[in-house]
Amino acid sequence: MKLHDLIPAPGSKKNRKRVGRGPGGTDKTAGRGHKGQKSRSGAGKGQFFQGGGSTLISRLPKRGFNNVGTTFEVVNLSQLDGLSGTVDRAALEAAGLVRRKGRPVKLLARGEVKAALTLHVDAASEAAVKAIEAAGGSVVLTQPQAEAQAE
Repeated sequence: MKLHDLIPAPGSKKNRKRVGRGPGGTDKTAGRGHKGQKSRSGAGKGQFFQGGGSTLISRLPKRGFNNVGTTFEVVNLSQLDGLSGTVDRAALEAAGLVRRKGRPVKLLARGEVKAALTLHVDAASEAAVKAIEAAGGSVVLTQPQAEAQAE
């Protein structure tokens, strides 16, 4: 027995449905009735179609507001180990602490800082400012604090 001698078992292969090829089986309308939207290929109303009127979501009252707010790149005190002197955004990016360029930088108070640093950031928590000043450093805000606190 060779590969070209193999034939499929009787009844194991079914011919595909050839529609629209004249009378004699699945002919003419191919089981779809006559004309209209539902007889067309790929046609039909969407899952949430409501008779052409206003949809439910547009009829419901709108409440509240969407607070866009500001998303910060967060830097904690514990991440500042190994940095010294004046630390600005460029130094934080070089250290790999800030990745997204468009976002403002905010300093938070998680961890401890031992070196006296001068930090230039867009926003800082009060506890972080106190911790930096206690270590002999200072925090310079590049944005007004009230504007940057809009989280």
